[in-house]
Amino acid sequence: MPFNHIFKAKVNWQLGTKETTQNPKGFSRNHVVNIANKKTPLEVSAAKPFKGDATLYNPEDLLLSALASCHMMSYLYVCAQHNIAVLNYEDNAEAILEVESSGSGRFKKVTLNPVVTIKDASQIELAKTLHIKANCLCFIANSCNFPVEHHAEIRVF
Repeated sequence: MPFNHIFKAKVNWQLGTKETTQNPKGFSRNHVVNIANKKTPLEVSAAKPFKGDATLYNPEDLLLSALASCHMMSYLYVCAQHNIAVLNYEDNAEAILEVESSGSGRFKKVTLNPVVTIKDASQIELAKTLHIKANCLCFIANSCNFPVEHHAEIRVF
């Protein structure tokens, strides 16, 4: 029987300098996100192409990192179920965002590129195929309306 978990976030933005009050198009994109029961708030902005602070996280970064992180945790879970000893996991994930002339947009695709190091060479093929199972379990991937591809590489220590 399904059950629900509740997650909460508080977003806080304030009007910036005097210049932004005189120029509505010059508003700051910087804001703070507080996640319930977490120690450190996130300083967030828009991505640089959208007039944000390039040194801060942006929603697109956070979505991509959520997908990559969720996939990794799902993958480690299914590897543990199959007694695969994972020694290291790295991913250089990439997302393609398409923006329309109207200003609306959407992610077209995310590609995960995990490089996984395992202990037992006899488990390489199983370790590779478990990325499919991990994708099926990933809460974030299951919530997306765009494809999430995997180009996994398995190494043996």
